[in-house]
Amino acid sequence: MLRNERIRNYMENDRRIKQIRNVTLQGSFINFILTIGKIIAGLVGHSTAMIADGIHSLSDFITDVIVIVFIKVSGKEVDKGHHFGHGKFETFATMLISFALIIVGLGILITGLNKIINSLKGELIEQPGFIALYAALISIVFKEGLFWYTKIEGKKLNSQAMIANAWHHRSDAFSSVGTAIGILGAILLGERWRILDPIAGIIVSFFILKVAWEIAKPSIDELLDSSLPETTEKELEQIIKRTKGVEYFHNLRTRKIGENIFVEVHIKVDKNMTVELSHKIATEIEINIRKRFGERSHVIVHVEPFRND
Repeated sequence: MLRNERIRNYMENDRRIKQIRNVTLQGSFINFILTIGKIIAGLVGHSTAMIADGIHSLSDFITDVIVIVFIKVSGKEVDKGHHFGHGKFETFATMLISFALIIVGLGILITGLNKIINSLKGELIEQPGFIALYAALISIVFKEGLFWYTKIEGKKLNSQAMIANAWHHRSDAFSSVGTAIGILGAILLGERWRILDPIAGIIVSFFILKVAWEIAKPSIDELLDSSLPETTEKELEQIIKRTKGVEYFHNLRTRKIGENIFVEVHIKVDKNMTVELSHKIATEIEINIRKRFGERSHVIVHVEPFRND
């Protein structure tokens, strides 16, 4: 029976990895096309903002590669060197994506500030062409679509890395919105308003940095073995309390390992209870936790005698 359960878990995990890879590959193909198209449009249309936006899309393509590589590693079964599996590789990939976003956001911010400073010193900002505007509008449509598609699939598959990557798509859409506004203003309002291009870029950079932090914090917490959210721990406590035969419990410790959770708890049972019966109680707790939080959850239950004195 245990062997059948392992086979089922392996097949489910293998199917999950394939789905994540397929969704990410679709996104990476679109990112590659957008990267080439934006950079060409930026060069032909004399738009530094569009070139920067193209570089942002390139960072999306790179993070797609990171997700594909690390998800494959994180899906490996427990082995001699990794007794708790490889789930943290997915968390590490999420953190790398957030760092890539931070670098992109700071790059756009610094570029925009430099252009504004140079403009105030009298340097003329070249008027961008309509080809750059069209490229920005096309990018907004595709990247917003990719955001929703990747986010929905990421939630279905309980993949942090996919959800983080979805927000990377959204940040690229924000970047293209800012680029489109700046280019449109520079084209329609004349020479004096070409400064709108870098200003819009700076505003977008703050959105990107905000998203990066929201992605980075939970992944850093997980890598540092922070406890599960209070609501999750309360739910675990209820599962333990409802188990018949448990007189008391303490030392509940929790953390996250990729998509899975780790739970360790000490329970107290009647001191006169047989070892066999106390083991059944511990097993019941393990089964109930896995039913609620997934079969790949790591659960350790320590049994101690309960004394009234």
